[in-house]
Amino acid sequence: MTTLKQKLTGALVAAKLISPQDLEKALKTHADIGGSLKDILIRDGFVKEKDLMSTLSRELFIPFLELSKYKVDPAVVQLLPEKIARHYKVVALSKIGNVLSVAMSDPLNIFAIDDLKAVTGYDIDIVLAGEKDIIKILDKFFSASASSEDISSVVEGEQTGQEVEVVKVEGMLELGSVMEESAKAPIVKIVDLTIREALKKRASDIHIEPAERDLRVRYRIDGHLYDVFRLPKKNQNAILARIKIISGLDITEARLPQDGRFMVKLRDREIDFRVSALPTTFGQKFVLRTLDKSKLAKGLDSLELSEEPLRLFAEAVKKPFGMILITGPTGCGKTTTLYSILNKLNTPELNIVTIEDPVEYQVDGVTQIPVKTDIGLTFASGLRAALRQSPDVIMVGEIRDAETADIAVKASLTGQIVLSTLHTNDAVGAITRLIDMGIEPFLVASSLIVTSAKRLCRRVCHHCREEIQIPKETWKKLGIERVIQKTGKKPNFFKGKGCTQCGNTGYFERIGIHEVLMIDDSIRDLIIKRASANQIRDFAIKEKGMMTLRDDALLKVIEGISSLEDALQATAEE
Repeated sequence: MTTLKQKLTGALVAAKLISPQDLEKALKTHADIGGSLKDILIRDGFVKEKDLMSTLSRELFIPFLELSKYKVDPAVVQLLPEKIARHYKVVALSKIGNVLSVAMSDPLNIFAIDDLKAVTGYDIDIVLAGEKDIIKILDKFFSASASSEDISSVVEGEQTGQEVEVVKVEGMLELGSVMEESAKAPIVKIVDLTIREALKKRASDIHIEPAERDLRVRYRIDGHLYDVFRLPKKNQNAILARIKIISGLDITEARLPQDGRFMVKLRDREIDFRVSALPTTFGQKFVLRTLDKSKLAKGLDSLELSEEPLRLFAEAVKKPFGMILITGPTGCGKTTTLYSILNKLNTPELNIVTIEDPVEYQVDGVTQIPVKTDIGLTFASGLRAALRQSPDVIMVGEIRDAETADIAVKASLTGQIVLSTLHTNDAVGAITRLIDMGIEPFLVASSLIVTSAKRLCRRVCHHCREEIQIPKETWKKLGIERVIQKTGKKPNFFKGKGCTQCGNTGYFERIGIHEVLMIDDSIRDLIIKRASANQIRDFAIKEKGMMTLRDDALLKVIEGISSLEDALQATAEE
């Protein structure tokens, strides 16, 4: 007698959705490691999920539903406990009388159906849906509907306070009624859970934004913001006061922007948080930026630079004096690159001084000066004072004005290595920006060692990536063919399908892309002659073979590290 599994696999072969050889491989894997045959078929790329679902629907007479086109009722979704829903990957869709209709991706799991019936007390009617769509619904509705009481109940008994421990608070604050409210267990647990979940999801920023009727929490993950949950408006003041207390901010001041920081200990990791408070229409908005020392690059090799940029940077840091400039927009990793160079140079023989606003990472063996403009300690005054300390290496967080630029350039000509950042679009832009600030071209030409532009593009998730084909016509149109010829790399294109590891985004973490311009005699001549940025850029590309940001981004695509879509987005200005 034919079993149900044999009937379904036979239907897949008959429909030519899978070859008999691939089916044999899948069955062998299933026999070796166990688990769900359906998951193995999809995970290993033997069958597309949509095709498998259509076959299951046809053979089992169970309707297939595209959840992305279905309007889900939040109240019905929550009829199933979150743990049960996530464990069996099932979402409740509707309830008529004593019948609860649910969408699930594995209709052969009879234990799941029995458990759902036991937990809810309803008769269960099932429809088929894709696993990714089900997880998206669960993430959306269980997170978005969480109130402060719900969150407290989730962390009850998990000893959240012991897992996320504030170990450093700057300043002492006066107590008041809001502070008393903020110290209550539910509020403390909400803040702790918000921080813990952000670290768990690899968020670089936590945005806590007051709205008219609630308090919205969003995480920035791999450069993109995602809604996480919303909290009741009635708890807003207590939650924000709790953040102010641990950050060392003045809880009585709500009209002016404030900056603070705190440190948390999560298991064996110590993570700094930089806190910014900004007054808005409905209350103060907070942004908490994570600064994880364990992820700080320890040298140039850890930046995962391409071969050419790595060679140029390695050559630049060997120079006895001069200026190294990193350019790019906010949040592109300029500071990370500077700290990587600092770590490369950080030896007992060198006196290294930094002037930063604020000091982001504390590094042993380096003298770090925080800018305090309210008392007159600016980049320029700090740099001037640092030069009297007999430094060998100076890092200026950012060149913002002509005075700082002038002192930095002159310092680089008198025997120091100067590292700094500028906000320009490309490597050549750093040269013209210094000249626009009033620095003489001959001084710019003499002081600069190297300028580099940086961006970040997302990595394709290694857990769910699948190889794809890109048409040869596209290679030529987008410059892929040119990069292949220049580097001699064999193309391997990948794209992430989306899985639990990457939060169904298809991406996991980011990697830097760089455009590095080494200032040699020919480039110096162009600078002294006041050549335009376009002239210098064209010369560097044609005569020096400079790899542009787009070239480096496409190289990451060719190597299978990033996707074509994200590489083009990261270098959209080109």
